[in-house]
Amino acid sequence: MCGIMFKTNRLINDFRNQKKYSIWKHMEAMAVNYAVYSVHKMGVEPYLTGKDVYVYGNEENLVVVCVDCYQKKDKPTYEEGESIEPLVMLHGQEPQESVVWKLKETMRLMQRRLSLCRFDLNVYGILLTEARITNADDLEDMWKANHIKVFEGFKDLRHRRASVNADEGLRGHIYCRAALDSGLDGELDAANVPAEPQSTLDDEDDFDRLLQEFIDGPFKMEPVEEDDRTDGGDDADDEDADEEEAPAADDDPVNDVQIPDGEIEQNQTLSVKVKILRPLAQPREELDKLVGCDDIKRRMDELVALTSYNKLMQEQFPGSKQHEVSLHSVFLGRPGTGKTTVCKIFGSLLRQAGALSKGHVVVCDRGTFIGTLWGDEERAVRQVVEKAQGGVLMIDEAYLLNGKNENDPGRMVVQLLMNILADESQRDIAVVLCGYKDQMQKMLQCNPGLESRFPNRFEFQDFSVDELLDITRCRVQDYEYQFTQEAWEKYRHMLSQAYQVRDPQTWGNARFVANQLERIYIQHAARCVRLQPVDKLSLRQITAEDIVPIEVPRQRPRMGF
Repeated sequence: MCGIMFKTNRLINDFRNQKKYSIWKHMEAMAVNYAVYSVHKMGVEPYLTGKDVYVYGNEENLVVVCVDCYQKKDKPTYEEGESIEPLVMLHGQEPQESVVWKLKETMRLMQRRLSLCRFDLNVYGILLTEARITNADDLEDMWKANHIKVFEGFKDLRHRRASVNADEGLRGHIYCRAALDSGLDGELDAANVPAEPQSTLDDEDDFDRLLQEFIDGPFKMEPVEEDDRTDGGDDADDEDADEEEAPAADDDPVNDVQIPDGEIEQNQTLSVKVKILRPLAQPREELDKLVGCDDIKRRMDELVALTSYNKLMQEQFPGSKQHEVSLHSVFLGRPGTGKTTVCKIFGSLLRQAGALSKGHVVVCDRGTFIGTLWGDEERAVRQVVEKAQGGVLMIDEAYLLNGKNENDPGRMVVQLLMNILADESQRDIAVVLCGYKDQMQKMLQCNPGLESRFPNRFEFQDFSVDELLDITRCRVQDYEYQFTQEAWEKYRHMLSQAYQVRDPQTWGNARFVANQLERIYIQHAARCVRLQPVDKLSLRQITAEDIVPIEVPRQRPRMGF
């Protein structure tokens, strides 16, 4: 596991950055985080028998938290070895098994199970123990190299329980289920799966069995694009293809754009990946395809028009005074309202207008910048800005950088960005800060200098039911599916009911539609495999049987007087 390079992900970074006094509060906060599935297990065989184990998962990473309790009379003080080994030395007693080693072996086993299922996830471990490890300070680097963090010296852990979010509609459910599935262990030796996730299965029977289990299950492996407000072909797969696949046409001007790689080094031992979105060849057409967003379309047209006018005036009247146009913007809106999709179009439009030289988008969040060593933030900011040169630097949930603590490293990131943006040479870049409206406004109001450097504000409204139905039609057309009348009525009724009981703070908007359609596609595939219809047209027909209900997170009642 030492060779794993972590992807940019808030799940692991936030766990890794916790302190002893905050780790339980963070675990409780995860219970209301609807981007993360979590489950509590009383013991995980074969290594963590009798331990409280919490597993947290999303589409990229798993975090395993082991709670290690002792009877008061047996509470030990001991020293770990210089490497993670099965036995540890207890003063005046016989050597006993190391819980750190047990956690490490559990992580290794989970990594192999995920690999067997062809899930490319990282596994990170947290140990909360009542034991006192006398040489803990000397071992932190070694634990870190093995992707483990240890909090030792707790009191009365046996009386503590953390809440979990075991909503099986979350994407992390299938990964946690695979990691905890001891039934896969019998296949590990037969398939000869190494610990790293690049392995494949040689046994066709094993693969067919796993494939069928996947088809029969409620979830699809591929993650759904988190922020999609288009009714056309700009779905999650398209964005991933933009990063990896070769261009489709030689005469497409975006083919000549040299896009940087998506990796930065926070320090000598920690690398993170950032998502790079290639520019679009026809951004105006993609803008027209957006469902709703009329005000955003108009505002974006005005900004691009003024930028184009400046370029024309410079060509016709060299040396004339130009209108000052700041490209830096704030996108305000809840998840699933289209911020990432519009940001991608924004960069491409500015490239066509001549304001940016490349038009690509570098997508970051707090976890991209906050490292583990002093100075990591400055190194990360400068590398990210360098990769975004000629394009757009998008910082998702930017308000998380505005920590309440004056010493929060996120505040340093904001100041570093302001210093860089004040440099007149930094003209070939547009920075877009994204996040919830209220939190973003508080962040800007707390920092007048920041507010003045981001004059363009685009507010993304929640979709109406009719707009969500329009998005559904367009997504279904992309796959050439057709709803029967009965199926469409059932789906429309289900969507309307979900909309009525939604929690505005956690409602997924277009993401809800995308996730629900993925579940429908899985049910449709399972039905077709089971019934094997003779009429091939039936293979593309969604019936009422394929429309499965989904649990919608409802607004929690507030306590108080």
